[in-house]
Amino acid sequence: MQTRPVTPEDLARSVIAVPPMARDCDLKFHRGENEKIVRHIEEGNVNILLYGGNANFYHIAPSEYEQVLGELASIAAPDTLVIPSAGPAYGVMMDQAEVIKGTDYPTVMVLPHQGLTTSEGVVRGLSRFAEKIGRPIVVYIKYGDYLSVEGTKELVDAGIVSWIKYAIVRENPADDPFLTRLVDVVDPRIIVSGIGEQPVIEHLVDFKVNGFTAGCVCVRPDLSDRLLKAVQAGDLDLARRIQAIFKPLEDLRNGINPVRVLHEAVRLSGIADTGPALPLLSGVTPDQEGAILAAVEALKVASV
Repeated sequence: MQTRPVTPEDLARSVIAVPPMARDCDLKFHRGENEKIVRHIEEGNVNILLYGGNANFYHIAPSEYEQVLGELASIAAPDTLVIPSAGPAYGVMMDQAEVIKGTDYPTVMVLPHQGLTTSEGVVRGLSRFAEKIGRPIVVYIKYGDYLSVEGTKELVDAGIVSWIKYAIVRENPADDPFLTRLVDVVDPRIIVSGIGEQPVIEHLVDFKVNGFTAGCVCVRPDLSDRLLKAVQAGDLDLARRIQAIFKPLEDLRNGINPVRVLHEAVRLSGIADTGPALPLLSGVTPDQEGAILAAVEALKVASV
């Protein structure tokens, strides 16, 4: 696992995969199946792994947190960057900080909390968390009322931000007042598009952000890698063709639930047995599973 600090060059070198977490029938972390997921992603030329919402870190047990972080670090290849998550509640993240301090992870993402927060309070909480773990953090902006542009800049100026995952969904990704203001006050080289393959062209070309995170990359890492390289090379026609290939599975994720659909998609693809969903989530219906299987089968064999 990569242990040196994360640089803008790292963020541009690889798609940032956001994998599901495989669990056994007793809901325990399944090392063998998680290793299959990681190897599949790495073999597709993707070597940054971000364990967050898709891995349901929101509901991870405090009693298993240290073990899971240790397993994830030991599974990854030496040059793979692995980033776990903490939070979203303040008390939870501060307790988790005690575990993180004893690891070699170069950064940790703080999961965003919706409700019972103010931007000023988030700035204070993230600052205390970063101080406690003694390393910069990944700031995850998913809701417009979670952290203001000014609050984000304050954290960056304090030197405690490794990078920013920007994931506010817009009907038109090119029309984004928040991101427009953000790239004016924060170096876009530390901002990453955080909503999968579909808004990549607008975010990387129009706003000059420095990479993207994705879930469907876990099924076809090689194709997602080609998308990143196509956009970086200015081959937008190729990039759009690749986006179209991912769109059916992305549409199912958006229409049903991103986490639940990806969890089943990785299983149905034959990559690994992801096992049962960790409560408070559940699986999908038989009809939904059929639609996911059809999208996965098409994605597996697609070429450009």
